[in-house]
Amino acid sequence: MSTAGLEAVFAQVDELHEVVAVDELAGGLTNSNYRVRTADGGDYVVRIAAPSSGLLAIDRDHERQNTVAAWRAGVGAPVVAVLPELDALVVGFIEGRTLGAEDIGDPDLVERVAEAVRTLHAGPAFVGPWDMRDIRRYYFSVVVENGFRLPDDYLALEPRVEALEDAMRPGDELRVPCNNDLLPANFIDDGKKIWVIDYEYAGMNEASFELGNMAGEAFLDDAATQRLVYAYWGRESRAKLARARAWSLLARYGWPLWASIQDGASEIDFDFWTWGMKKFESARDELLSPRFDEIVAALALAD
Repeated sequence: MSTAGLEAVFAQVDELHEVVAVDELAGGLTNSNYRVRTADGGDYVVRIAAPSSGLLAIDRDHERQNTVAAWRAGVGAPVVAVLPELDALVVGFIEGRTLGAEDIGDPDLVERVAEAVRTLHAGPAFVGPWDMRDIRRYYFSVVVENGFRLPDDYLALEPRVEALEDAMRPGDELRVPCNNDLLPANFIDDGKKIWVIDYEYAGMNEASFELGNMAGEAFLDDAATQRLVYAYWGRESRAKLARARAWSLLARYGWPLWASIQDGASEIDFDFWTWGMKKFESARDELLSPRFDEIVAALALAD
């Protein structure tokens, strides 16, 4: 974002009137994030939406409302200002360690990660529904309408994916407020608690999607996925584990469409195609393996 654009944000937020340092934060794939420090010791993050994100089913009004709800739940960063006219959010900066993939399935950390997710899910309701089964169909329509590229064998896998979705529907869970994009970097450990950040895709969804998507984003193995699921539910449940595994597979099949859109439309300097293909190749291998039939069969288990 231009310096003039940031100045427009500063001009509207009292807490940002005496800025002494601005640092761009790495990692934003659909937005620009800046750490802003002020003369009185204030430490904030200014978050600006990228123009191309309109193709990605991101509702910026929902994002703003859900960011506030997550703060009220006690797990999201404190909200300082909401500036819809500038597509901007200002939140408090959280000092801590950003988690990595190895942390999500770490036996010594998984209980704390699960506690943070449960806290979010038990908080105030979010605005808007969110379901990967619907989102991936929307993403596919955007890809086709804009002529963006697809993996050569993407559509050949569709019948198996639809069969998986059909097997899942009888077990649909009650919806809770979900982040829906819990890659490891969206967890910050301040030493006392783990915070959850970034609510662009947030909405009411299944807890099992959140867990499955977390496992997929971190590419957890079976043992680590089981630890995460059982830690969240506080008990062993083969049915909940099967549902999380099913959602993980659907997410890894759906997010590559997001990557195709970004590959074709985003001005951000990032290799979206390679990022998406890693997920797709993982999903394809599982869809074509005996594990697929195991997952479908396990979805019929009683909880």
